[in-house]
Amino acid sequence: MEIKTITTQPFDDQRPGTSGLRKKVAQMQQPNYLENYVQSIFEILPELVGGALIVGGDGRFYNDIAIQTIVRMAAANGVKRLMVGQNGILSTPAASAVIRKFEAEGGLILSASHNPAGPDGDFGIKFNGHHGGPASETITEAIYKFSQSISSYKIVESHDIDLSTTGSQQLGEMEIIIFDPITDYADLMESIFDFDAIKAWITKGHSLRFDAMHAVTGPYATEILQKRLGAPADAIINGTPLSDFGGGHPDPNLVHAKVLVDELYSDGGPDFGAASDGDGDRNMILGNHFFVTPSDSLAIIAANAQLIPRYKSGINGIARSMPTSSAADRVAEKLGIEMHETPTGWKFFGNLLDAGRVTFCGEESFGTSSDHVREKDGIWAVLCWLNIIAARNESVAQIVESHWQEYGRTYYTRHDYEEIDLESAKGVMAHIESQFEALRGEARLGSKVKTADNFSYSDPVDGSQSHNQGLRIILENGSRVVFRLSGTGTVGATLRIYIEKYESRLEKLGEETQIALSELINFAEQISEIKQRTGRDAPSVIT
Repeated sequence: MEIKTITTQPFDDQRPGTSGLRKKVAQMQQPNYLENYVQSIFEILPELVGGALIVGGDGRFYNDIAIQTIVRMAAANGVKRLMVGQNGILSTPAASAVIRKFEAEGGLILSASHNPAGPDGDFGIKFNGHHGGPASETITEAIYKFSQSISSYKIVESHDIDLSTTGSQQLGEMEIIIFDPITDYADLMESIFDFDAIKAWITKGHSLRFDAMHAVTGPYATEILQKRLGAPADAIINGTPLSDFGGGHPDPNLVHAKVLVDELYSDGGPDFGAASDGDGDRNMILGNHFFVTPSDSLAIIAANAQLIPRYKSGINGIARSMPTSSAADRVAEKLGIEMHETPTGWKFFGNLLDAGRVTFCGEESFGTSSDHVREKDGIWAVLCWLNIIAARNESVAQIVESHWQEYGRTYYTRHDYEEIDLESAKGVMAHIESQFEALRGEARLGSKVKTADNFSYSDPVDGSQSHNQGLRIILENGSRVVFRLSGTGTVGATLRIYIEKYESRLEKLGEETQIALSELINFAEQISEIKQRTGRDAPSVIT
């Protein structure tokens, strides 16, 4: 086997975002583009030489071609054992689980998560470490820096390997194992939840609908919901993974999963509905005529954790991203456990999970998970809700409303302005921050501004610092408005506005969210001048 050294030049746009390197497919297809980034990973992580590496992705366009390139480069760079999901498929949470189970040195996950796919869509690649979670900022920055001075990469010449048949193959000194990407993950889920109780709930005639959005979770849902839990075949919609996700936008929210939402809000609709995204790490939970916000979902799962076998003896703590509502904070306070507020990005939960400081983590962007892996986990969140529903024998609406009566309700919404001009978005952020000094202590909306800052985080485990993580305006009554530029898009900028208000008065718990938050929404629009500065009359998506 001949190892070839190919001369190359750096690309100046390979700085990864919060979830790895994401670009349009056409950019990734440029000669040497993917190879440069992959070589940079091998150079920064010498433990991969002689070690084991997991590879897989969400099946989007270019997934199979990229895997063949990675296989050849892994062999050239001295990887001893390469484990690839059958047909190149591996959901992000399943990848984390497999890395941990087989004690691999890490994994390369090929996905752009909830972004559209196809020849004109997006593609992404990220490295997860030996603990199964996303690489730290220190590692990703080192990878980027190396990519800016790279002059060559190593690769071997070979025919394409067979990704369709499980078993062992050899490429030079490297063993390639094609493994079933579904079974290990399904077994893990069965060890966490009360499958008997969930199966009994389903067989009693309760109906459910899971929208896989033609993305990676279709086969996982088929194995778990249909084969192991007895749900009928029509319980899973859009269950066949397609390289372009059927032309849809695989983001499980009220806009992009409209078909599912309409069914759950129809007369005689299912009792329970859920959706997951492109790579399987996000989730949306619905009841009949009822939407559960991700912030509430985290709080309710934590408050009912004792009903799930794995967590029946209690949980250590909860962590949430800063933009996520404070609903979980009240649960942690009542349970007497730790509560942590981190920047956006699942990698910030890793140290807390590894140190045993927290058990549950959540982000308002439809991501929830626990210490069973080091990633968001959409199927896990769905099973949490099914387990809780089965144990309580109550509907989704009854469970949520009961929670509000006990803990109060945190009204919460997120307004996304997608694909706006980057300079305009930066101008909005600068304008907001310029007002902070004057805002502090000022009377607004029946309260006073307690905090106006750019959020910074000090990791309580290793002391690392993260700055400029989002602009916060917090009132003394607990109401918040948060502004943040997202790092997951590939075109222009996405400006997100997060708005929340706490309400404990029972007679006020049933208001429509946008109405309950209307004064704060108007305040956010006025202080940001977002309409004037971006030319947008309304958000692209409201959740």
